[in-house]
Amino acid sequence: MTEESQKTGNLAEAMEHARTLMDQNPEQAVLQLSEILEAVSDYSPAMLLKATGLRRLSEPQLALEIIHPLVEQHADWADLQFECALILSGLHRGEEAMTALEKVIAAAPDHPEAWRLLADHAAAVGDQEKSEVAYLRHLRCAAQNVELQQAAAAMISNDLPIAERLLKSRLKSAPTDVTAVRMLAEVAVRVGRNDEAQSLLEYCLELAPGFSGARYNLAILLHRTNKSSEALKEVEALLAEDPRRPGYRNLAAVVCSRVGEYERSSRFYQALLEEYPENAKVWLSYAHVLKTEGNRERCEAAYRSAIERDGSFGEAYWSLANLKTFRFSEQDMDTMTAQLARDDLDLSSRVQFHFALGKGAEDEGNHSLSFEHYERGNELHKATLDYQRSQNTARAARMKASFTDTFFRERENMGCTDAGPIFIVGMPRAGSTLLEQIISSHSQVEGTTELPDIITLAKELRVQARGDEMGAYDGVLARMKPDELEALGRQYLERTRIHRKTGRQYFIDKMPNNFLHIGLIQVCLPNARIIDARRHPLACCFSNFKQYFAKGQSFSYSLEDVGHFYRDYVELMDHYDTALPGRVHRVIYERLVHDIETEVRAVLDYCGLPFEDSCLRFFENKRPVRTASSEQVRQPIYQDGLEQWRRYDRYLEPLRTALGGALEGYQAHLPSE
Repeated sequence: MTEESQKTGNLAEAMEHARTLMDQNPEQAVLQLSEILEAVSDYSPAMLLKATGLRRLSEPQLALEIIHPLVEQHADWADLQFECALILSGLHRGEEAMTALEKVIAAAPDHPEAWRLLADHAAAVGDQEKSEVAYLRHLRCAAQNVELQQAAAAMISNDLPIAERLLKSRLKSAPTDVTAVRMLAEVAVRVGRNDEAQSLLEYCLELAPGFSGARYNLAILLHRTNKSSEALKEVEALLAEDPRRPGYRNLAAVVCSRVGEYERSSRFYQALLEEYPENAKVWLSYAHVLKTEGNRERCEAAYRSAIERDGSFGEAYWSLANLKTFRFSEQDMDTMTAQLARDDLDLSSRVQFHFALGKGAEDEGNHSLSFEHYERGNELHKATLDYQRSQNTARAARMKASFTDTFFRERENMGCTDAGPIFIVGMPRAGSTLLEQIISSHSQVEGTTELPDIITLAKELRVQARGDEMGAYDGVLARMKPDELEALGRQYLERTRIHRKTGRQYFIDKMPNNFLHIGLIQVCLPNARIIDARRHPLACCFSNFKQYFAKGQSFSYSLEDVGHFYRDYVELMDHYDTALPGRVHRVIYERLVHDIETEVRAVLDYCGLPFEDSCLRFFENKRPVRTASSEQVRQPIYQDGLEQWRRYDRYLEPLRTALGGALEGYQAHLPSE
């Protein structure tokens, strides 16, 4: 044996010994590898293995110093890049870890653990779609069972019927395969069977309480289905298990924001930004929380930080515009216009740039250009929706036919008698946030936000409808017994409890679309107050047309649609005025602005509350406000906004036609000069 081959043999034996030691005693392994590197200083396998040992010994910075010189030289060495990703993850340098993981996958597309770790990092920055795809790739690569591999591949290609068939076949032979159960739950989510998905995930956790992946999916599902209290419980369990896992902390930030724990949400986002400082979406989410808290200066800076990291991020520009009191610079306007000229701009950003430019041009007094942008933004977004105005008109007609004075008389003295809720209903952009700010400035009233719980209850009731009821819930309510109606009201109170932080006797739910569910509110919460916030039809409808909503309000993206929706709303409220005389208190926005004290006294009297001067100083109220008008209601009341729609009057003929009698009849509501 030559001297050279003897050295090679000795080196191989030393490396094998180090690998054996690594699992038994990593400290001794590191010492062994240090000796090897003293003899052969640039031996890459030894450098990689020593870095692994240092990471296991909780010395990630030393590990990175050893491995870093190799990373750029060996971009296609999957094991090296994966170790680098693990070290960077341990150092909470998430963005760099994601870059390393992309290199792993490029070199080894079937690396299961790289896909798993990438799924977690994608979840940490709120990219749920990427996270789900990465997790499925992990399953496809890691699963030993052929059916699970094929099911994962089918889900990646969105071939859900095949995935469902394969997973059910697997569960017939192995009913306790929790991975298959979790995957089947994901299929159920994708096809809209949320109740089934929840049952499957809960079954997963019965079989395997420590299955954090299933618990994470359950928390997301509960959050999406507006079961905020249960979602927070699952998130807390995940954090107790692994408080540093980035995906869990992002979900915690989102859920905490939903339930009104804004300071905690803000802390989560600040920590995530230390790990993902260049991620525009995390900056945007952080800015939204700052906006809600009323921290205007830091909020604007955070939106700007999102823009600095992604100049094509239309949502960040629209979010600045959506502060309402913000003004774009000339350079901002030029930049947004240049972005619109790009062929590769995604549709969502294109829509939001149009809405932001519409607001910017309006502030500059260029109303023709402003309307051009608003109109184009609405056209583009409406094309992505499937809104049919006739369906809303039919729904309102069915409610008028079902929820009659006789229906309500037959259910007197039923439902939950709690008088705590104060519902503010009506059209969006009708002054409901201002009204909420005024009433919540009273010492006995807590403001919350636009709570989704009545709408969620309505969806759950529709599931119980018979086949001939076309998914409407009026028949379900009609068949309910007194104890069931009371339970329905108590269910609402229990679900909304998590949003109540002060222990005050009354709380406000200002979801405007609850006007569609006054019949439901009346029979399950007969002592709740209901206030209808109403604004001039042209002012209100055009304000909706100018607004890009984060979700929902599909009627608002066409002047004709929003006009018809307003008319349906007025006719339905007229019906309830007849069927339930005096039940709903109406606040006319123009009267409120014209004589605030008289209107405030009338509202408080309706609510059974004594007058308090603090309600006139509502702008001093420092509570969090989540809606688009959050900055406006932190200022004294002003009349400038009453006539803004008149500057666009020449464009509004389609709206006037759609409104019909609703426009003609509004004149009687206006204050006399």
